[in-house]
Formats: sequence, C-alpha cells, structure tokens
Amino acid sequence: MPTITIDGTAIAYDLLGDGPRTAVLTPGGRFSKDTPGVRELAERLAHGGLRVLIWDRPNCGESDLCFRGASESLLHADALAGLLRGLGVPRAMLVGGSAGSRVSLLAAIRHPEVVDRLFLLWISGGAVSLAALAFHYCHDSLAAAAAGGMEAVAALPGWQEQLNRNPRNRAALLRQDGAAFIETMKRWAWSFFPQENSPVPGLVPAQLAALQMPVMVLRSGESDYHHPRETSEAVHAMIAQSRIAEPPWGDREWIERLQAASHGEGLFARWPLLAPQILEFARTS
Repeated sequence: MPTITIDGTAIAYDLLGDGPRTAVLTPGGRFSKDTPGVRELAERLAHGGLRVLIWDRPNCGESDLCFRGASESLLHADALAGLLRGLGVPRAMLVGGSAGSRVSLLAAIRHPEVVDRLFLLWISGGAVSLAALAFHYCHDSLAAAAAGGMEAVAALPGWQEQLNRNPRNRAALLRQDGAAFIETMKRWAWSFFPQENSPVPGLVPAQLAALQMPVMVLRSGESDYHHPRETSEAVHAMIAQSRIAEPPWGDREWIERLQAASHGEGLFARWPLLAPQILEFARTS
C-alpha cells in the first residue's frame, strides 16, 4: 500500500477510480481503511465515476503513530488536509461517519480551501456518548502507562493492529516519555467535552455557521445513543448550506451493527448502501 509522509508522519492510503472529482472516506474509531465496508463503498463510488481516496489516519492501520496536538481529531483533520495537498488533490468531498464525521467537519473548518463538500453520518454527541469516547480512546492507555510504562501500553489489545501492520510503530510507541504520554491522554480526553451550546466536541457553533460548502447530514436513528438524532439535527440547523436526509437503513442500524460486531461483522459493513446518496450529492451544484 502506498504511503506519503505528512509533517513527519507516514500516512497509508489507496486511490480507486479515475473520475474528475475526488471523495475521501473516513470511518470511525481507530478503524483502518481495510475495515469491512469501507473499501467496498469506495469501489461502488469509483464505479459511479468518482476518484476515491481511502486512508489510515495517524494511529490507525498501517499509518505511523503520532501523539501531537490538542486532540486526536485535530491531528487527523490536519493530516487529512496535508494528505490532499501532498497528493495534489485541489479539493475533495469528505465522507465521514462517527469519528470520521468529526474529522471531516474539523478539516472543513480549519482547511476550507481543500474541501468541496461534506457528507456526514453518525455524528457523535451527548453526555453518554462523549464520556464513553473519552474512556475508550484514552483511559486504558493512560492507566497502562501509569502502571507499567510504555511496555504496558504496547501490550494493550487496542494497539496490536497498528504495531503488527507497521513495523516502525512499536519502537515509536516505546520511545514515548511515559509522563508526557499520560498528559497527552488527559488532554485528548478533555477534548471530547464540548463547549457550551456546541453539538460536536472540538468546535463551536460559529465555526459551523461559517461553513460555505454544501453539506449533507444523514439523520441518526432515534435509538442511536452514541450518535444521537438531536446531534445530527443540531449540526444541520447550524450550517446554512446543509441538507438533511434519511439514511438507507432502519432506525436500529447502529444497535444492530454493534450486535453484529460482537460476532465478527464490521460496524461499517453496510456502508456500501450509502453509494447512491453520495453519488447523487456529488453531482449536485
């Protein structure tokens, strides 16, 4: 898989199709571009006439580990903009779900010159979801570093894919100063708690209101406690150029994905169903 170095961090990526417009797919969690559903969606979009970029964010898949920045989402947003510039892509449609929607929004806010439009789904929000994210992304690594140093962090299940797929990552993780790493985890955990009246951590309503590109928001299911419906509706309401639509699945999609994931099926396995809506949105002016 090709890589490109952005600000000292090697980013793994793949380009599919040769259409005149580029779309970037960003999944959630620390899932890689190879998680089931992502490449399959990219292939459908490429067949529909788009050039599609799938990529591993820093700390995901085959890309390098990196612990810079005020938050991991900001790190990813800046890396995405750098990746587009490094590949010579002037502007792209960003398609993101869950953490990917947050990264896409932040990239559009911080680097609007490289973003043509946004297609967003599964936007994380609400007290339960954001507290869970702070715990999921930061707690185990912080606790391991405090108890056993960076060797203990390197033994955590959550880092094994990154260490196994990128031979540089184990040494890079072990080189981290334990105390500084703990402070980074604390800082990144705090970043999941949004400012007052903000539906999404890491940004404020005025930043959403300033977005000028077309935005499509898919309304979350009423049953989705990780990506509340009210969060998707609030983001839509704050963006003047936004449209909101129903997703291509039922209300319990996220709960069903969580249940399926416990049996080995990916959270994003049904993302290929998004292809018709994304292609239609890409064609609109």
